[in-house]
Parts: sequence; C-alpha cells; structure tokens
Amino acid sequence: MLFSKLADVWTQLEETGSRLEMADIFAKLLLEAKKEEIKPLIYLSEGIIVPSHEELELGLGERLTLSAISTVSGYSISELDRQFKKQGDMGLVAKWAAAKKKQTSLASSQLDLIEVYNSLLRLAKMQGKGSQDGKIKAVAELLNSANGDEAKYIVRFCMGKMRLGIAQPTMIDALAKIKMPGIKKEICGISEEGTKHIFKIRPMEYEEEEESPSLNLSAVCIDSEFESLQDKQVCLLHGEDKKICGMKVCKIKKDANNSDLYHIELMGFKKAVRSPIVRAYNLCSDLGKICTLALFDYEKIENFEVELFSPIRPALAERLSSTEEIIEKIGPCAVEGKYDGFRLQVHKDGENVELYSRKLEKVSHAFPEILQAAKKLKVKKCIFEGEALAYNAKEKKYYSFQVTIQRKRKYGIEQMQKDFPLHMFAFDVMYIDGVDYTQMPYAKRREALEGLVHESKIIVPSALKHVQKAGELENFFQKCISEGLEGIIAKDLNSPYVAGAREFAWIKLKRSYGALADTFDTVIVGYYLGEGQRTEFNFGGLLVAVRNEENGQLETVAKIGSGFSEEEMEELGKTLAKMKIKQKPAQLEANLKPDFWVEPKIVVSVSADEISISSVHTCAQAGGKGYALRFPRLVDIRSDKGIDEITTSSEVEKMFGMQKGAQKK
Repeated sequence: MLFSKLADVWTQLEETGSRLEMADIFAKLLLEAKKEEIKPLIYLSEGIIVPSHEELELGLGERLTLSAISTVSGYSISELDRQFKKQGDMGLVAKWAAAKKKQTSLASSQLDLIEVYNSLLRLAKMQGKGSQDGKIKAVAELLNSANGDEAKYIVRFCMGKMRLGIAQPTMIDALAKIKMPGIKKEICGISEEGTKHIFKIRPMEYEEEEESPSLNLSAVCIDSEFESLQDKQVCLLHGEDKKICGMKVCKIKKDANNSDLYHIELMGFKKAVRSPIVRAYNLCSDLGKICTLALFDYEKIENFEVELFSPIRPALAERLSSTEEIIEKIGPCAVEGKYDGFRLQVHKDGENVELYSRKLEKVSHAFPEILQAAKKLKVKKCIFEGEALAYNAKEKKYYSFQVTIQRKRKYGIEQMQKDFPLHMFAFDVMYIDGVDYTQMPYAKRREALEGLVHESKIIVPSALKHVQKAGELENFFQKCISEGLEGIIAKDLNSPYVAGAREFAWIKLKRSYGALADTFDTVIVGYYLGEGQRTEFNFGGLLVAVRNEENGQLETVAKIGSGFSEEEMEELGKTLAKMKIKQKPAQLEANLKPDFWVEPKIVVSVSADEISISSVHTCAQAGGKGYALRFPRLVDIRSDKGIDEITTSSEVEKMFGMQKGAQKK
C-alpha cells in the first residue's frame, strides 16, 4: 500500500465528524491492506510506533522537526517558526513548505507504507551521540519524497499530534462491521443463553440499519417451541458450532402466510460481534495484533488467552451509594479494602519479572522490593495484580497516595525505599503456569492467588471478608475507613475477570469527600488564565472532561475554579503552558471554549456537591442537555492514571440517578 493512500484516508477521517462514517472509511482501508501492512497501519493511525507498553517513542521535539523541514524545503528555521506561530500546527507548516519549496528536491520516489513505518521505527531506536542529527536526516529523507498531505502526517506523527479524531473504539467498530456480513450468512441456529437446546433456523432475509443496534431477520424454524425465546437472552449459532452471545430477542412473530416462517428482532447484534474483539484487545493491549488476527485468523480472537509481558487492561469497578444497594445487586459477596496506592500488574517468567502500572507503563525499576519478592514466588510463570502502598507494618499504618506516588521515580530510589517501604496487597490473579484464570469465577481466582503469595512477606493478599448481609458489609466498610483506607470493593463470587471494562463484577463504595460520596477522575482539556492574585501563576482554572465509552470521545463535565493550592497552581500553569494547542482536541465534544486548549493527557480527581443537568456541558448529552458537576473542586493530580481509566459519561449519568430528588433530562 502506498503511504499516499493512508494519508488520503486520514484526511477523510479528519474531515468527517460522524463516528459511523469513520468506521466505514476505516473498514474499507483495512480490507485493502495486506496482512503484513495491518500492524503498521494501525500503529501509525493510533499515533504510536509500537504498543505503549513496549516503551519506544520518537522523542522528536519542535526544534528537530523544524530543522528537518528546513533541510528539505530551503526555508530558514525563523521563517518556518513564523509560519508555525501563524498556523499553530507543525503538520500544516510541513504541507505549506512542501508546496512552496525554495530548492529542488534530491532524487525521490513514492513512499510505501511499510517503508515509512520501518524508517520511523529505526528513527525511534536511535540513541546516544549523533542521534539528533540522525533523526533530522531520517525525517528529512521521508519529507523529501512526500507530497503535501504525506508531509503533514509524517510531521504530526513525529510530534505526537495526529489529530485524526478516530479512537480505538471506532477502529474496533470497523472490524465488527467487516465481520458482520459473513456471520449473518452463516447463521444456522439460535439458543437461549445457559441452555443446550438449539433451535435450528434457516434465515431467508436480513435487515440492518446503520444507526440501529438490532438485527432484523426472517427465518424458517419447524420447532413449535421457537416462540418461547421472546424476551430471552440468546446466542446465535453460525458456521461450524461457533456462537455469538449477548443478544436479546425483542420480537418474534409468525408470518401470516407461512407458519414455519418467523420475523425476529435481535437487540445487540453489533455489540455481540464486537465483544470477542474487545475482550481480546483488553487482554493484550495491542490493537495492531488484534486487527491482524481478526482479519486473517479470527479463531484466535474467539479463543484468545493472556500472554506474559503483554499487559492486561485492568478491570474497573462500578459504583453504588450504599451497602444495601450492593447486596441487592450481587447478593452474598467477597469484600476487600480499597487501597489508595499504586496499582501494579506483575508478569513473571522465572527470574524475568516486569511490573506494569495501571497505564501499562513498565515501572519495574521504581519498586525493587516488589520485584525481588515476585522473583521468589514458587511458581515459574504468573500474572497477578495488586496495590502497592507505603505501609508501616509495625503500626499497621497506611500512608497516603501522595506519599506512595513519590516511589515512582528514576532517581533516589534506595533512600525512598528506606523511608517509605512498600507492601503489595495482591487482589487478583490472571495466569499461573499455563492456566488462564481470566474466565474463572472470582472465588476460584482468589483461592489460587492466596496459594501463590502465601509465603511472601512483601506481597500479601488483600484483607478479605465474605459477607451475606448489608450490615456485615457496612461494618467492614467502617473498619476500612477507620484504618485509613478509601473504602471497599465488593466482588461477585461468580464473575470472571472483566479486563478493561467497568461492570458490576466489582462495585466500589468510598468514604464521602463532600456532598457526593465519590470523586470523579477527569482529564484536563483546557485551562483559563487567572484573575487577581492568580495572575502571577498564569492559571485560573480547568476545563475537564469524562470519556464516552461507546465511541471513545471526550465530553466536558466541569469548569473547575477551586481546590488549588498555590503550589498546584504554579505547577499546572507551567505544565499546561507546554501542552497548549491552537485547536480543540479532535476527540473532544465541547460547547465551552477555554483560554487555551491542551492535549488531553493529565488526569485529575475532582469532588463536587452534586451532579446537575446542563445546557453547556456535553457529558451524556441528549436533546441539547448534558450533565455537569456542581461546585467542583480539585482533589488530586493522578499521574498514575491514563485517559482510558477516567470516569465515563454513563457513570456520571448513573450517579445522577442515585441522587435524591434527581430530575430526568
């Protein structure tokens, strides 16, 4: 595939605001790609050179990029800098320079996708003396053969600012769109979930609207009990004994002229097709790999298992507002303390051990005592997770998150290890010596976890209590709060490990920070300049957003003007000034306009008095009305969390429904 083809598609994606159109465009591109082109295509579209946990970045700053453009175009750095200040986008500067070159290009040829990717990969690996000059030369060689749009995207990629507007959920939508026609053609049966009886059917015709989550089909079935599937959760059988689960029969009606012909409406077909792709991605955090398998070896997607040193996207907890609601939702359950520490995922293969943060970054160097304790575990291979916390074992005292987070550093580790020794409170296991535990119920995983770490003094099981009633749960909650913990996590004893998703398999209940009983993890998308005493900090407040988990878009939920210390205002003022961008982030839906937009990377925890209906904010917006945090206050800057872990729009909507006297939009 020529790189110009990819650049043309990126331009189309950038120009469309419709997620459905984006999925269509991207699906067509994937169908045109060869097997060996899929990974480069996906990674470049994500704006990465390799999956993030492999820790390889281009490291190309503004000055180096300007030098590369100058080398090819003949324009001076100062001329290009003036153009950058005018355009606000280095990619557009590269496109402008490509169209108005002052000098004749050296010999050039059409750029090939794989050649471009390999050049950028080599560039990312350049280190040491002379690497800066080497990087400038490598980028200049690419720009020499690039047309305007190719130059624009090469430079944007090098700067880490692709601005395509397409997020990972939409790419997965594209894969589902590719798979759906083939699955529909192979449908041969339907059964109620949890039963073995299969109703054999012969589909006659299908109807599916792009905007609809349902599948309408007409099918012949001679089984007289077929109508009993009305309102049931069902699985579709297709191909050779393959099942797609998670749909509901909304309507099943006999044809007036043929008693064996039924008209059926199945709700959730698209989501059901997406589900195994999403699960596989959440288990390996490598969308390039998943796209390749989905297109060329789909059976491995359906039977995907975890792999060592390919970090699993962490399971997330839903929230409820009382112990009574928790018991009503999941019944008798296991409950453990919610530690306000540093979530770690441990991968061990003999003496080879890596620790990954909740953002899937390698952090092994920062936690030597956890690393050594993991090496001593008496299994050869395992993957498990827990919360690392600065802990005084003699006093049974948990230190605050602000103390624990200081351990994530490159220097001074030995002294910090002495001052604030860590314990890791392990709370789940995913893999042990060839056995994938992610599909097993929590009760069995917990048993395996306790066997895994029972001899360690540094890695210990989280405190756990089995409860039957709300009163028992409340007592344990109060005990955890008195010990300095954030709250509790209740776990469904029968649920599997739901990687990368927020479901009621885990439910959190936290101590109150104000009128609302929980905080919100939001991402900064813009900031305002200060007034009065705040002018000296060049900072006055934040515009923050939550994430729509259905489409990956960000939606504003609060404008924060309080809760900042002077140190935080100074820090935020300096940090955000370096992250300013001229245009609204491509993945953001916003009605407000701050003084400055910023790249959405910094996660902050926010408390509020309540959630209100808003005509200004776009969180879960419908009919021109969304949700907003009322009297929001900054609680913490969460450097340990990434944008994928922030609060979702649906969570905000659910929490609004929990409020007393809440009025629907």
